[in-house]
Amino acid sequence: MTDNNIFENKTFAYYTLGCKLNFAETSAIGRSLIEYGMRTIRDGETPDLCLINTCSVTELADKKCRQTIRKVHRDFPKARIIVTGCYAQLKPEEVASIEGVDMVLGSNEKVDLVKYLGQLGTPHASSHILHTPVKEINTFAPSVSSEGRTRHFLKVQDGCDYNCSYCTIPKARGRSRNGRIDDLVAQARGVVAEGGREIVLTGVNVGDFGRSTGEKFIDLIKALDEVEGIERFRISSIEPNLITDEAIEFVARSKRFAPHFHIPLQSGSDEVLKLMRRRYNTTLFRHKIEMIKRLIPHAFIGVDVIVGTRGERDEYFEECYEFVKSLDISQLHVFSYSERPGTDALNIEYTVDPKVKHRRSKRLIALSAEKLRAFYASHQGSVRRALFEHSSDEDYIYGFTDNYIRVRLPKGAVPEGEVHSVLIGAPSDEDPEVMTAILAE
Repeated sequence: MTDNNIFENKTFAYYTLGCKLNFAETSAIGRSLIEYGMRTIRDGETPDLCLINTCSVTELADKKCRQTIRKVHRDFPKARIIVTGCYAQLKPEEVASIEGVDMVLGSNEKVDLVKYLGQLGTPHASSHILHTPVKEINTFAPSVSSEGRTRHFLKVQDGCDYNCSYCTIPKARGRSRNGRIDDLVAQARGVVAEGGREIVLTGVNVGDFGRSTGEKFIDLIKALDEVEGIERFRISSIEPNLITDEAIEFVARSKRFAPHFHIPLQSGSDEVLKLMRRRYNTTLFRHKIEMIKRLIPHAFIGVDVIVGTRGERDEYFEECYEFVKSLDISQLHVFSYSERPGTDALNIEYTVDPKVKHRRSKRLIALSAEKLRAFYASHQGSVRRALFEHSSDEDYIYGFTDNYIRVRLPKGAVPEGEVHSVLIGAPSDEDPEVMTAILAE
């Protein structure tokens, strides 16, 4: 430890908004602070340093980030506040102007946060901005985080070379880049050593893995499938044009990859997909869904849809609704379109009234609930392997099956962190998205 380390033996707290990739990166930063000589706060303590890792995927996300920063400053007025993440990269001056912010770190700087602690001046006197233009961001920073002691999130890729008309993430994250397969396998083995049982592969555009190393996504999942000690891997959101038939076939016969897919559709109208500059059409999307269900009939498939984008006329939304209704999927994640400064979508003249946007969202959410009920009902009476996790519920312990059905057992029936075969029963009275279960061993 250096003599000028003003934060040695000091405490820190961190706050993460947005995606699981952000959580993985926050965890890596937290470990670097501990190695620097700091420790996380305990209950009732006041932190000396607060790290806020932000999101900027929507206007609402920006608003939540501002609210979080202000609340942290109110709660801990003497703490030094460092803000990083996508919002900090896209709007560093705006973030720096918020009362209480001491330092703003861009996407390229955040993983080296400890290098910059010595540059913090007088508390809250002014905000110090360290920011690299997005075109110059080309390094991959490895990170892995845990959700409790059982599930870990492994960052395998970062950045995006796509140019969807509505999205600012490439401007916040930079070009597509990734870790090397050997290094990622080593990290997965490290998770095993820590007692982790499940790993979720995360990134901005996971299926684009290999852009910076010349490797392939299929080779990554084949290598990870050989990691002894991990019960299962899950693939986070992956573009339909990047989840190859070969990858689907491999998951169908793999030892450890869960029958669980999260595939963004964004619109079920080919006209809207063109306006969005997505790299597929509904024909390709249907092929991927039908192939998954043919090879893995019990697979859970979650699908993202954005409603109310510029250009989404009434007839295009109806096409979207009918297309989604016709798919054998398990659940929808419905997002209302949010206008982002600097995006090409703002050049599309036709706009959707907020009330219409809300009605469309409600229809798709209702359709999602219908599909989830049907998926759960189709598995009543079946036996699946479930990983049980920490639960603060006094009566039940909860877990997820390999195909992402949430189940519960009476508290004490099994220890947390263990995998057990369960017979899936009916939906619980309290929550229709939780299935009752009994041990089947």
